[in-house]
Amino acid sequence: MNPYTVSIQETSNNTIIKFELNQFITKHQSFEFNNIDEAKNSPLAQQLFYLPFVKKVYISSNFIAIERFNIVEWSDVQEEVAEQITEYLNSGAVVVTDTTSVKKIPVTVYAESTPNPAVIKFVANKKLVTATYEFTSIDEAKVSPLATELFHFPFVKSVFMEENYISVTKYDMAEWETITMEVREFIRSFIENGKEIVNSNAQDVLNKSSDKLDEAYESRDDTSKEIINILEEYIKPAVASDGGNIQFESYNPDTKTVKVILQGACSGCPSSTFTLKNGIENMLKEMLKGRVETVEALNG
Repeated sequence: MNPYTVSIQETSNNTIIKFELNQFITKHQSFEFNNIDEAKNSPLAQQLFYLPFVKKVYISSNFIAIERFNIVEWSDVQEEVAEQITEYLNSGAVVVTDTTSVKKIPVTVYAESTPNPAVIKFVANKKLVTATYEFTSIDEAKVSPLATELFHFPFVKSVFMEENYISVTKYDMAEWETITMEVREFIRSFIENGKEIVNSNAQDVLNKSSDKLDEAYESRDDTSKEIINILEEYIKPAVASDGGNIQFESYNPDTKTVKVILQGACSGCPSSTFTLKNGIENMLKEMLKGRVETVEALNG
């Protein structure tokens, strides 16, 4: 099981702080507790209410938000609270019991076209996954119940998952005009019913845990690290808006060649070659003068 890690996020309300988690603790459900009596079905919330400054606890899919009374400032206590939440979750203790009343939040999913005519991006109003995943067959999708179900549609060729959206690539046998509504409604219903989108051990199985990713990053040479940082900061947000992803694969200092993997809507997209040459390659050549000459995509 991938250990829980907590990051502290400020909100627009200075009495409320979010403790964001690297994985999900509820099945896309949200719970709000105003006092310790209301929290009788959440051992975690009850424990937090023993802290004298806790006014309200809100537990959602991948974060815990706490509102404080004015007797303390968050800057004085937030680190201790984060440590307490981390220890609690990593002990395997129950977060909420099944009998807890759920604060029902409607799930909306809308379909968005992408530059790749074979791909539609289905965007949800909830965070779906904490890492990126791409599945090109039902065998690869074993760690994802949602992707496995999607592959039961005969026209689904591949499934890509990012924070709050799912990009589906279809075979030419069907037109989006006739299948978009069906896929959109299937995804919406799957999420709303609280079903598991990816298994809790998916990051470990696919070597995507934060520890593994950090280890892989630290083992790279300095130029490779610079390339990864440029891709993360400048390229990924742009390709994510198109329903895709770009992943660093390798750098050869002798040939000055960078190899990347294009995923989701970027894979096989007619415009991806143009984007690769005129966008990514030019940017890396400019920012890393003399160190990069060519960028190659391993797929797409």
